[in-house]
Amino acid sequence: MGEIGEKGIAGEGEETCINERLRDDELRAVLVKLETDKDKEVFGLVCKKWLYLQSTERKKLCARAGPHMLRKMAARFTRLKDLDLSQSASRSFYPGVTDSDLSVIATGFTALRLLKLQNCKGITDAGMVAIGSGLSSLQSLDVSYCRKLTDKGLSAVTDGCHDLKSLHLAGCRFVTDTLLKSLSKNCHNLEELGLQGCTNISDTGLTALVDGCKHIKHLDVNKCTNVGDLGISIIAEACSTSLKTLKLLDCYKLGDKSIFALANQCKNLETLIIGGCRDISSDSIKSLAATSQTLKILRMDWCLNVSDASLNCILSQCSCLEVLDIGCCEEVTDAAFDGLQNPGFHSGLKVLKVSNCPKITVLGISMILEACRSLEYLDVRSCPNVTKAGCEEAGLRFPEGCKIQIQDQTQTRCVIS
Repeated sequence: MGEIGEKGIAGEGEETCINERLRDDELRAVLVKLETDKDKEVFGLVCKKWLYLQSTERKKLCARAGPHMLRKMAARFTRLKDLDLSQSASRSFYPGVTDSDLSVIATGFTALRLLKLQNCKGITDAGMVAIGSGLSSLQSLDVSYCRKLTDKGLSAVTDGCHDLKSLHLAGCRFVTDTLLKSLSKNCHNLEELGLQGCTNISDTGLTALVDGCKHIKHLDVNKCTNVGDLGISIIAEACSTSLKTLKLLDCYKLGDKSIFALANQCKNLETLIIGGCRDISSDSIKSLAATSQTLKILRMDWCLNVSDASLNCILSQCSCLEVLDIGCCEEVTDAAFDGLQNPGFHSGLKVLKVSNCPKITVLGISMILEACRSLEYLDVRSCPNVTKAGCEEAGLRFPEGCKIQIQDQTQTRCVIS
């Protein structure tokens, strides 16, 4: 295409412009068949007409721009579906995205489906009201760490964007149960909700949420310290067939009731984060192991009641498990890995973190290595009985390419890869 250029069709003794032979829809058909972004960029270099066509077909854009430039972009990228104006958490620029920018987006990018505004700390409820009134087809919104937002602005989004499937609100500390009630009323197709650090969310809000949102696949309530067993048990019951990811880090009010509910109800759960939930006992962990055949990622660091027997059940019964974190589970010993020695047993575990487990020794690590031949990452830092010298003396053989985080006897961090 680069060689043909604008005058790519030649007859006998004459040159004919390709744009005279191919209609716009035919050129668009050519553009659609290009697989890589590089090829699509080359398409736009042929001539102004092809550049215009390429622009109108563009679906995704990541940019930093003020209202004037956004208006130009809206005129050029008329079919844009995905717009990312997120700022870096560490290197933001002043003034960044403003409510005026959001007003332009709401009127100029009416086909938008996905909008990312992470760390845009300058936007307020006024900008969200504009988004809610202008982008009725919006399906995904990420306003994580936009700390000025409240229920008022975000409820305007839920009132106007009934097709919303994904909403991320990490760090939006002013969000309360009122927003969850609005989601339940207006956004029945919601599948993904991120509420990390929204400490005003409680069991009341989660109960209201699933009255109308019964197809949630991914729920993040990490560090939502007012969430307890009642809310999680109701989530487990209402979203029993859809729930795949549940993050409950440092939700210290949770206990066995939540885990039993997940074990009994959620048969498609793939990721469970319960780190810091210190009241969870071995009984509920055993129940989880017996029923969660789809579980791939389990984080339960600082779950101080985890026993060797319950961990043995997890390792031997969760056949799909790929990532396990039991850091700071101080009562775990080498006996937790006895089940790995069963004849013919092989684990698909790829990542294992056992840092700060003082009772684990080189013997336990040897059992892990024997059964977990697909291991890609092993963290044994702050395990005083597991040192580099001890592993070498025992003749341990780590899987090729496996990265090991370990400390030698002088407590200097050592990485083996």
